[in-house]
Amino acid sequence: MNQSRIKNISPLAETKFVGLYDVEYKNKVNEDKHWMVATRKSKEELEAIYSGEKEDEIDAVVIAALHKSTNKIVMIKQFRVPINNYIYELPAGLVDNHEDMEHAVSRELKEETGLDLISINKINSMDKLYLSPGMTDESVAFVYCTCDGEVSKEFLEDDEEIETYLLSQEDAKKIINRNEKIDIKAFLILQMFANLGHKLF
Repeated sequence: MNQSRIKNISPLAETKFVGLYDVEYKNKVNEDKHWMVATRKSKEELEAIYSGEKEDEIDAVVIAALHKSTNKIVMIKQFRVPINNYIYELPAGLVDNHEDMEHAVSRELKEETGLDLISINKINSMDKLYLSPGMTDESVAFVYCTCDGEVSKEFLEDDEEIETYLLSQEDAKKIINRNEKIDIKAFLILQMFANLGHKLF
């Protein structure tokens, strides 16, 4: 069986945070095909990654945090334009300027929730995790950590509409059994927390 091979990349839209590209490739039976790819990388970065000249770097961190004082999991509810609604999520954010994971986690946790990182307990053992590879090459590091402090909206950016929740195991069970809008990553962590509690961390 032949491997698919990318032949050409053509920009369809390029913005500060995301680009949309028409990717021309050959499939396993040597037919010329096209695929639309959303990415946080520039055309030049994407070409270098596809050619093997550059390693694909992690785009963002996703944070599963246990609040130390309450023994509760940190969850946010954020307004998301594509669904025109609020959705339960884990705190998360882009890695800025090749910063290390601990700094990215600490910065995003503080910005979105007002909470302070105490320790990183575990980062997913795989190199990176992909969120929706049929549409985008966006990858994340999944980080388990402990935090503390008071919830605050003081550090939110202008475009961020976020409510922070500290959820018990019982709260987690109720949310996953209700008809709530939940990000898939948050849903899976809520399920595990509902069963394992603080042992998850």
